[in-house]
Amino acid sequence: MVAISFAPILVRYSDAPVSVQGMYRMLFTFLLMLPFSRKQLPAVRNVSVKNWLLLVLAGLFLGLHFLLWMASLNYTSIASSTIILSLEPVLVMAGAYFIYKDRSSRKAVLGMLIALVGAVGIGFGDIGLSHRAFMGDFLSLLSAVAIAVNMLIAKKIMEQVPAYLYSWVVFGITFCFFAGYNLVQGIPFGGYPSKDWVLFLLLAIVPTVFGHLIFNWLLTYVKAATVSMSVLAEPVGSSILAIFLFGEMISSFQLAGGALIIIGLLLYLRSEQSEAKEKTESDVHRADSPLAS
Repeated sequence: MVAISFAPILVRYSDAPVSVQGMYRMLFTFLLMLPFSRKQLPAVRNVSVKNWLLLVLAGLFLGLHFLLWMASLNYTSIASSTIILSLEPVLVMAGAYFIYKDRSSRKAVLGMLIALVGAVGIGFGDIGLSHRAFMGDFLSLLSAVAIAVNMLIAKKIMEQVPAYLYSWVVFGITFCFFAGYNLVQGIPFGGYPSKDWVLFLLLAIVPTVFGHLIFNWLLTYVKAATVSMSVLAEPVGSSILAIFLFGEMISSFQLAGGALIIIGLLLYLRSEQSEAKEKTESDVHRADSPLAS
């Protein structure tokens, strides 16, 4: 998804605290979705108490993801931050194995290991640059864990809750998370220049509505790990934009580590596609069998 590539660029251009950016990003997204949410209101009555608790949990982990990842951009380069964040599919795959018993092939596991080696390589290279850069890498890794948990919860909830309703409610809960954080930290809600307000709105429209909202919709139809593969577009697009807009050249460690991560993730994706194709063909053969009733 090309839209998510603009997220780190917009965050960097804003001078507002990242928690304020996250708060208004969620508020504007919630309001943009509001006119289309009326049709979803009847479905709200059918949401169980358990699913409401899961919705709150999903919103908190989404907020934690945004807070950690946006903060990482204050410490490390856009390339390092987004490349490490692209480990999300690996974490989702591991979580799906333990939680939902989703099995992956040996080729998929090999892809995961290659991607992890790439992430370690980037971290090792950034340690050589500064401890500050390594801190940014670590924050990005934690944010990847948070969004992986969010994706796993979303996959479970959307078996019973419509994707649009899920997204609208979770974005609202995430807004409350940021608002509470800013209140506790004493961070002002206003007083920011007009440039920042435009950036807040763009963060809501481009990477959120045309990024996260579409991801949530796709979760209704495909595996969580497969949807999370879409993050592959972010490090490529973001790194190219960062070179031209901020002069952030890609180091040899970032290039090598990023290549390993992308190779590993592509290996995983091909494995998942082959597995899905074999399953479909098997189902078709069973349906065509004269013994089928």
